[in-house]
Amino acid sequence: MREGRRAAVERKTRETDISLDLTIDGTGKADLDVQVPFLSHMLELFTKHGLFDLSVKGYGDVEVDDHHLTEDIGICLGQALRQAIGDKAGMKRYGSMTLPMDETLVTVAVDLSDRPHFEWKAVLPKDRVGTFDTENVHEFFWKLAVEARMNLHIVLHHGHNTHHIIEAMFKALARALDEATQLDPRVQGVPSTKGSLS
Repeated sequence: MREGRRAAVERKTRETDISLDLTIDGTGKADLDVQVPFLSHMLELFTKHGLFDLSVKGYGDVEVDDHHLTEDIGICLGQALRQAIGDKAGMKRYGSMTLPMDETLVTVAVDLSDRPHFEWKAVLPKDRVGTFDTENVHEFFWKLAVEARMNLHIVLHHGHNTHHIIEAMFKALARALDEATQLDPRVQGVPSTKGSLS
């Protein structure tokens, strides 16, 4: 389903049951019912800093671990983003943000090129934040990039608090996507000399 710059995605497997609704031109409103509290916190930050509207209901086999639900929400968010931005006519396409958070500095750059690529230059100091396995952060961003069909580069310059590092990544991604999805009246058609983004 697509209405303006909005998309809704559902995904139901033996491992997860997810419904997600994303509005690009929103106000930063989050409506989240996600069984992974740390991921829910990150999605709320993402929504607020990107000025998106995001609704997610996500349930899964968290008694096994948080991997399947975290990964599948990344898949759904990527699919919704790709659908919501449509043909990209008049859109800026590129966005980047270097974001400080206390001792942490992270850069995120995106190209909504319809050609998926993911670069991750980060080592997270701890394996867990609370009950959340931090290796799932890489999985989330990787699947998001693939399903949104975008270039996504995440670089950690420095930082030693794992919570701060991950939070800075989500906030920087939100602001980079907010920039990339902006409509620019100077852009005629799609922002590519090829005449298409694919």
